[in-house]
Amino acid sequence: MTETEFDFLRLYLKQRSGLALTAEKRYLVESRLSPVCRRFNLAGLPELVGCLRLARDSAIERAVVEAMTTNETFFFRDRTPFDLFRDVLLPGALTARANQRRLRIWCAAASTGQEPYSLAMMLAEAAARLAGWRVEIVATDLSTEVLEKAKLGLYNQFEVQRGLPVQLMLKHFTQVGEQWRIAEPLRQMVDFRPLNLLQPFEQLGTFDIVYCRNVLIYFDTATKADVLRRIADQLAPDGAVLLGAAETVIGITESLMPDPEHRGLYRHAKAAASPGVAAPSLSTASLATPSVPTAAAAMAGLRWATR
Repeated sequence: MTETEFDFLRLYLKQRSGLALTAEKRYLVESRLSPVCRRFNLAGLPELVGCLRLARDSAIERAVVEAMTTNETFFFRDRTPFDLFRDVLLPGALTARANQRRLRIWCAAASTGQEPYSLAMMLAEAAARLAGWRVEIVATDLSTEVLEKAKLGLYNQFEVQRGLPVQLMLKHFTQVGEQWRIAEPLRQMVDFRPLNLLQPFEQLGTFDIVYCRNVLIYFDTATKADVLRRIADQLAPDGAVLLGAAETVIGITESLMPDPEHRGLYRHAKAAASPGVAAPSLSTASLATPSVPTAAAAMAGLRWATR
């Protein structure tokens, strides 16, 4: 692969996925795209670049972008964002949304589904507090391949052992051969949709809570700023955004502001400018975890948005 071909791929991937590749990432491009060449019976990366230049095969174009997407995830990853959901965001939402009795959550980089399913399990555990509420979890990702796996809700032993407490695995999963499938009621909680964050997402509507974790680190500053601004546009004035541990809004956008009390939590700038707006983070009372034998029993009285 020549420098010209590598530069073409860098620009191609940035325009289509936001991925900002530095010169030293050439090895990564070669290692991830070589299997794509074999899959489509191409002689090598030069021929692959030629196909992309012609823009005649959408399957190859999609495969290239998906091959370069990092899909590292696991249940309850980094734990803190889920503790914040249990101890801060959900109790606050129960107060702030008491009249509407509706809650919308967006997982903006859902990968193979562990993040939205982790939230679904937490909501099922808290179902006694949410009786009569309408709850919606929208989970999006650029890769259609990982979304198909997410919809199946089927995970191997290694995947269920990464971050998933044993008691939740036994309560919400059923063993299928050597794999584990998450319960059907929990799968029905999550609406998986393909979405490129570089493209408009106004059609998703407004959200109370947005998880956009560990994806902005792959973007350059201008792309980060654009995505964060548009996320803020889809965020309720008193809503909250959670980013990855290595991500921040500081120095990137003024549309969102760090929550002064909770690291990794960000608020709409409108809430910071309007003290009278009730913010869910103002509540720090923990939700008591009910004793629930099954996912179906956990959701008695709780209405999930249907797809």
